[in-house]
Formats: sequence, C-alpha cells, structure tokens
Amino acid sequence: MTKRWRLKPQPTDEEVNGLASTLRIDRVLAKLLVQRNIKTYDQARTFFHPELNDLHDPFLMKDMDKAVSRVQQALDNGEGILVYGDYDVDGTTAVAMMYSFLKKFHPKVRTYIPDRNNEGYGVSRKGIDYAQNNKCSLIIALDCGIKADKEIDYAASKGIDIIICDHHRPSDKLPGAVAVLDPKRPDCRYPFKELSGCGVGLKLIQAVCKSKGWDEKAVLAEYLDLAAVSIGADIVPIVDENRILAYYGLKKLNSNPCPGIKAFTIFSKKRFFNISDVIFIIAPRINAAGRINQGMHAVELLTAKNDVVAKEIALEIDNLNGERKELDAQTTEEALEMLKGQTLDDNFCIIVYNPSWHKGVIGIVASRLVEQFYRPAMVFTQTDEDLISASARSMHGFDIYNAIEECQDITEQFGGHKYAAGLTIKKENFESFKKRINEIAKKAILPEMRTPEVEVDAEISMSDITPRFFKTLKKFAPFGPGNNSPVFMVRGLKDNGWGKAVGKENQHLKLTVLSADNPSRTYDAIGFNLGKKIDMIRDGKTFMAVFTIEENEYQGRTNVQIRLKDIKPEGDTLE
Repeated sequence: MTKRWRLKPQPTDEEVNGLASTLRIDRVLAKLLVQRNIKTYDQARTFFHPELNDLHDPFLMKDMDKAVSRVQQALDNGEGILVYGDYDVDGTTAVAMMYSFLKKFHPKVRTYIPDRNNEGYGVSRKGIDYAQNNKCSLIIALDCGIKADKEIDYAASKGIDIIICDHHRPSDKLPGAVAVLDPKRPDCRYPFKELSGCGVGLKLIQAVCKSKGWDEKAVLAEYLDLAAVSIGADIVPIVDENRILAYYGLKKLNSNPCPGIKAFTIFSKKRFFNISDVIFIIAPRINAAGRINQGMHAVELLTAKNDVVAKEIALEIDNLNGERKELDAQTTEEALEMLKGQTLDDNFCIIVYNPSWHKGVIGIVASRLVEQFYRPAMVFTQTDEDLISASARSMHGFDIYNAIEECQDITEQFGGHKYAAGLTIKKENFESFKKRINEIAKKAILPEMRTPEVEVDAEISMSDITPRFFKTLKKFAPFGPGNNSPVFMVRGLKDNGWGKAVGKENQHLKLTVLSADNPSRTYDAIGFNLGKKIDMIRDGKTFMAVFTIEENEYQGRTNVQIRLKDIKPEGDTLE
C-alpha cells in the first residue's frame, strides 16, 4: 500500500540552537525535544529523569475522597471486598494489583473476571450475584463500570456498593455508584486524562496510602511492573504520569518483576524488555487467557507467590496463546475471503459478520483488516439468540466511538475509545446499522485520510547517527503514543548488494545500507512488509527511506539496526 510521507512542523533555529547549547547535545536531538514541547533545561531534566514525586495528588480526582472513605469503612467493619475487572490485560493487571494490595492487611478479599462469552464486557449480574453469595458488600470495579447503570442499581438492591475505577468515555449520565473514578468524566478536574484502567486503580491505592500516612512511593513501587504492562498493552499516551509509571515500571520489570511477569520472560531471549516487548511478547499471552479461556487464569498468574507456580501457569497460558494464533489466522482468512469480489470504493467502514467466529479474536481480526485496507473495521459474531457483538477498530483521524454513539438508538450497548470500541446490537438491526455507519464514515473520511501517512520528525544524514547520538536517543524512551520513537528520513541510500526479501512469503525486506556521505559505514536494516519493494534497491539504485533506529539482539550480540517504515526511489517528494 502506498504511503504518504509528511514532515512534521519544524521548530525555529532559535529554539533548537538555544536548547542544543543549554543541554550540549546535537541539533537533531534538540529539534526532537522541542517538537515534544521540551524547551528548557528543567523540562528536559523532567523528561529524561522522571520522578515518582511528580505523580499528581490522587485527591484531585473527582470522588476520590468518597472512594477512600468507603474502602476504609469496609476495612474497619471487616466487610468482604470483591475486586472485579475486565478480562483484558489492563483489567487483569488492575485486579491483580488491587487484590495484592488489599490482601496485605485485609483477609476478606476476592477477585472476579467475567467470562467473555457468557457475560460479556463490564460489570455483570452474575458477578454481582457472586459477590452476594460470598458475602462481599463492596465491589471495586476496575477498567469497567462507567456505563453499568442497570448493574449498579441491581447491586444496590442487593445491599452491595460499587466503586468504579475506569478510564473509558462516560455517557451523559453517570452510574449511581458510591464513587466514580474516571478522569474522563466531564466534571473531573484531574490534570491528566489518559491513565489506563490499572492506572486509575493505582491512584486509588496511592490515595489510601496518603490518607493513612504510609510511604506512597514504597507501596506503589511494588506494582509498577503491572502498571507498565497495562500502559503498553492498552496503547495509552506515554506522557505525563504514564511516562513516570512506564519509566519506573520497566525498571522493575527488568530487575525484580512479580513472578507472573517474570515467567513470561522465558519466552524471549531478550536481556532487556521495552514497551514494544510488552506489547508483542507479554500482552498477547496475558490476553490469551481471557480470549480463549478465562481471564481469572491471568489473575492467578499475576498474583502467583513463587516462580514455580508462575511458570506452570505461564506455560498453560502460552499454549492458549498458540490456540489464539490459530483462531486469529483462520478467522482473518475467512474475513478476507468474505471481502473478495466486493468493491471497497463505497465501503468506508468494513463490516463483516459470521455467527461462528470466536469472540476472543474478533478484535485482533478487526485490527488486521484496518492494517490491510486502511479504513475502519467492525467484526461481528453471534453472542445470543438475537444479539450480535462486534469489536471495532479505526485508522488515524476517524473516531469510531463517536460514530457508534451516533447510532446508539439501534445499539444495545457500546463503549471504548477513539480508535477501539466494542458494541452489541440486535441481529435484526445489522443491515441498518451497517448502512448508517458507512454513511457516517463516508462524510468524515476525506480522500487524503485513506492513504496511510508516515510522520517524519527530521531529515538527517547517516553520518548523524553516531554512538553518542544513539546513546542520547535511547533516553527518549519509553516510547509510545505521545512520544513515539523518532522517525527519520535519509536520502541517497544504497544497498551493499546483498539485500533480499525474507519471510515465509518473502514479505519482508532485509538489507545493509550505506550512504553517499559515509560509504564506509554500513547499517543493518529490516523492513517488515516491504518485500514487494525489493526492485527499488537492486542494481545499485539509490533510494530514500524513512525509519526508526533501534538496538537488535541476536545470539548474544547487540547492534544498531535501522527499522524501515517505507522506501521510495530517490527524488520522490516529501510533503
């Protein structure tokens, strides 16, 4: 698929030169910092050396005082507490964290993760009945609950209070819980809106510690690896508090992780895990428990007390991940087959439905359809006799949540974020829903939005990539939304003659690049899904590339590697 390259707005020479002089760093690095709105020495110090002391006061969050008061009441009265959460990584890490914290000083704590197939997303009546049957009069709902109006009323009828710790967009009317912690609620003045669900739970723990006069940093430090995993898996912006939590969470993950996280490192020979490793190695395995079996399996892993137990559970979950991969591949193939022969010119949102598809993989399949066709996608499956549910994913610039919200008169329930959401509708409404969503997408998606775009931070020469440059560049991590790994563009590149297409279907491009300004220095490069562009590098052709710079570990050796995002013939245009 053709990609459009766009150079980000460039800061002024005055800003760049001033910061480069102050920090004694390369101008390219100074430019990257200014682009991230880091323009002073103090801002740079905060960016490169985050401090847990810079976490915001948890009591700035609306209803935090009510939540802490209700937790304290439960502790004082010896009430049973049910820690309830979503079945994905964010939810299960949050449940494991909250359970581990409360269990230290309160014996009557239980956990509950709803069954994806039988109960679906969010607070369920079955879960509330479980709380009642186990004498739990307080439920702490993590990464869910913000739209559970009826369920919270049902819990109240049973004499059960609920504290909501969520980060999804609320409806106009908030549920009648004893406390609703969600930085996205309109009346919440909390200074950072992009916490993960686990992050909101962590703020409740911080607030409890603060109210008791405990050492907040010492308590929070124990759970930072779980917080980092939730941040990576849920693709929340890694800025502000999330940068602090991810920074220290990765430090813990790489030095002294909980046994459950540690067990997953056996599936990789990497010596150091970054956010990308969390996303591609750890998160899929934790998610597999909730996708294929039970999310409680993941909680059991993340609360395991020793390495032996954790390793046993991790191996079981890894087998589930293997099943997930097979289901994912099969379902993706079936969805693509369904789309064959269809004209996509007028389908601004791809919507497919098969009653037999496994609910645990439809979100992954939707993401794959977005990657392939670069337009929003919804993948539906049967969930009840007359109900069908979908996972929805979107491309840059189109708010899938808002689109679904415009159709809420024919949806039974929905929730999520700008680029990822879930919904349930009556089967009889499928065609009308499909038509309306497509009309909404057609109005909103401009022609230029249908071409994938690579945002380029800076145009450089290969001679700029010195050991000192790369050493400083690594300190920009952890990378993620809001602080993506910088993308560079270089002109005048050549392959050393050994470049080739690799992979089962020759879908990837592996080469060694050199440039006219420094022909004696070569760099290993890999371009995933760029195998079809092999002719651009053959016969000594000169080309231009956009890429990120990373470290690659292979057989115990580490070297700098260029990860290509795209290549074009020399002389092509840049917007």
